[in-house]
Amino acid sequence: MYVFPAIDVLCGKAVRLLQGDYDRVTVYHDDIVAQAAVWVEQGAEWIHMVDLDGARTGEPINIDAIAAVAATYPDLRIQVGGGIRTRETAQRLLDAGVTRVILGTALVKDTALVREMVTTFGDERLVAGVDARDGMVAVEGWREGSAVAATELVDTLRDLGLKHLVFTDISRDGAQTGIDAAAYRSVAATAGFPVIVSGGVTTLDDIAAAGTLGTRVAEGVIVGRALYEKNFTLTEAIETLARAT
Repeated sequence: MYVFPAIDVLCGKAVRLLQGDYDRVTVYHDDIVAQAAVWVEQGAEWIHMVDLDGARTGEPINIDAIAAVAATYPDLRIQVGGGIRTRETAQRLLDAGVTRVILGTALVKDTALVREMVTTFGDERLVAGVDARDGMVAVEGWREGSAVAATELVDTLRDLGLKHLVFTDISRDGAQTGIDAAAYRSVAATAGFPVIVSGGVTTLDDIAAAGTLGTRVAEGVIVGRALYEKNFTLTEAIETLARAT
């Protein structure tokens, strides 16, 4: 099980949004390569990155900046989401050194494309990104709701050929409210494979709670604001997860 420190990229800077609101943004670092260096120094094996500009516009904006992180740390595994709505965009990111790409809006709006990507890239290079607000899937960088229930979408992922999932409770994202462990057990049971916990991590107790879910339920846990606000270090989070798993 892994701790995925988050780097959300907006205009080339490392930021965090509160509950996905682009009007409530905090800038934590002007240089995402330097921010990645902090996480690598504290033991990161994976980094979770989101191109917030790409998520909002539907077009890749920060690929060059993301590629710079991958080039600087070739042994670092990186998963990237945000605006990946064509096979060409996914290919550009993978060619830039990204380990796997996250599909979100396409899961709802273009399942044929998702199947095509699974055939082209394989199931280890792709991650489903299901973002839920009040039980319903949000798309287009969380700016639009949908008529699709999150549980309904999760239930289709295996049929699409996917086997990795980031599930985000938008109401908890960036709010430091703690995780809903029971919800992740339910999501993993519906998906039929482990889920990456995302949203609400506040304390090391939340990291431990993710760890106690076990590897059949959780592949890992994404941590963002709690690290930036220095609630604990990434090293402490990794050690806590290892003890709890």
